[in-house]
Amino acid sequence: MLRLLPLAVFLAAALTVSAQKTNDAIQEQIKSLKADKQITLSYDSAANASKVMAAAGNFADGDAKKAGIQAMNFGMAFFYAGRSLTASPDPINLTFWVLAKKPQFALSHKWTMAGVELGEARYAAKAGEDMEYLNFKVVRSDLAKVAASDGKFKLGEANFTFTSEQLQLMRSILAVSNLP
Repeated sequence: MLRLLPLAVFLAAALTVSAQKTNDAIQEQIKSLKADKQITLSYDSAANASKVMAAAGNFADGDAKKAGIQAMNFGMAFFYAGRSLTASPDPINLTFWVLAKKPQFALSHKWTMAGVELGEARYAAKAGEDMEYLNFKVVRSDLAKVAASDGKFKLGEANFTFTSEQLQLMRSILAVSNLP
């Protein structure tokens, strides 16, 4: 029994070391997903930190018009120390960027979908730029539900539908952030 203890320790250490994904592997995966125009990976050597960021295209003009805004898209990001992802990020930051002549979401900025309650945003606005920012921290399991949904959701009092490209981008971010 004592002879097996060193082997068990070695195997546990080997599994821990292998459960990571290098920046090179992440970059290759982004390319293989054909998401390199939407997802970027950057490394800050001064901070010894990496960032994966995704920027989606705009929502349908019809959804924007009904909501009283000019346009809306969203971005997602996660950060990790060093040049290797050692744990799947949870939660993932998601921000809706809203272009509107006057604030539309200042008083109501709750995000809901059928079966998924994503909560209240941390709200910010830049009046001089006609921009509103609705910041969410979305747990992986909820992001997976959103990505697998029909895309219909409510933000504040407005109804929107994620495009198929936007839902694919969410699935790609989940794939990139999964460990092997």
